[in-house]
Amino acid sequence: MTSSRPAQAAGIIAQQIREIAPGGKDSARPENAPFLPDLCSVTSVAVLVLMGELLALVLVLATDGLNPFNWQRLGLVSLTVQWAILPSAAILCRLRPRLARGSHKVAAALSYTTVLVVLACVLLVQHWWLADMAGTAIDYWTLLANLLVGAICAGVVLRYAYVQQQLHNQQKAELGARIEALQSRIRPHFLFNSMNSLASLIAVDAERAEKLVEDLSALFRASLADSKMVPLEQEVSLAKHYLEIESLRLGDRLQTSWHIGDLSEQAQLPSMLLQPLLENAVLHGVARLRGGGEIEIAIRQELAGRQNVIGSRTRELLLSIHNPVADFETENNRNAHVGNGMAMENIRQRLAAFYGDRFRFSAEIRDGKYRVEMRLPLNAGAETRTTEPVTAPAAAEVAQ
Repeated sequence: MTSSRPAQAAGIIAQQIREIAPGGKDSARPENAPFLPDLCSVTSVAVLVLMGELLALVLVLATDGLNPFNWQRLGLVSLTVQWAILPSAAILCRLRPRLARGSHKVAAALSYTTVLVVLACVLLVQHWWLADMAGTAIDYWTLLANLLVGAICAGVVLRYAYVQQQLHNQQKAELGARIEALQSRIRPHFLFNSMNSLASLIAVDAERAEKLVEDLSALFRASLADSKMVPLEQEVSLAKHYLEIESLRLGDRLQTSWHIGDLSEQAQLPSMLLQPLLENAVLHGVARLRGGGEIEIAIRQELAGRQNVIGSRTRELLLSIHNPVADFETENNRNAHVGNGMAMENIRQRLAAFYGDRFRFSAEIRDGKYRVEMRLPLNAGAETRTTEPVTAPAAAEVAQ
């Protein structure tokens, strides 16, 4: 019986890993990066309209001067410019996926040609209408001059949009690589400890080993998946899987207490955030105590101390963990981290990568316990009613 259990355990792990990337999908391979910004967004349309009005003003001032100011010509030029800008933006917006799939040279030629065609059509209609109103023939030299000015301006604007989008693509890629690198530092540590626990259980307790494999497969799934924001419920479930693995190794020495308040169903946080903190609480707290101890985890939602742009107070997610520490650690390391603190700094950097300066993170030893507290911003659209603050602060340093 025991000889078949290791094979069954290995089969469960293999099956879970195959489910992580169905169809051989490589999560590390980047998707097609956009060639131009999203010109259909409200911000982009507002910027394009403003740029068009500024261009019309410059053209009128260059032609007629300031005194007297020709408001009629400004209206006509503005109408022409906006008729050229807005349809071009709409067409480029629809072509955005195709531009992203092609080479930059092809995408540049296609986008520039699109703008020139729209511009030529608008100018041709305008000159035809003016000639018809005046009863004269179309002045093709003036039409050509206006088309040349528009082509130059269109080239400058498209070049600016391209550079801005490529800068955004580079920053996004660098941020993704940074988050992946930070998360990869966490993976080997807890997987190594979990596999040691599995190896010690297979020969003596196959049933418990099978349960450990099922929990470990869930950790494999989260560890090998893309670094991203995940639902809070999923992150809590992953943390409980890890604690169940450690409870098989430590037995009754490890006690856990969860205090979860009323939270939004859409609350999210970075993946693999709680597990390394709980790992530190176990390895550098409970596991070092002869009689073990209790890890308390509290997750609540409360009003933040700062206000948003419209003057109302924002809501934030408060996560706190605290665990007991040995007496010698309390006496000698009250104001210092246990170990080298690499993973603690890792957590700080991951939070900074996701939230910028909109989070708060604190860790300290106080009253014989190591306390960690994180305050993360909640999405305005995902907020629910406020709960009371967490009464028990937090705990657990991640030393490795």
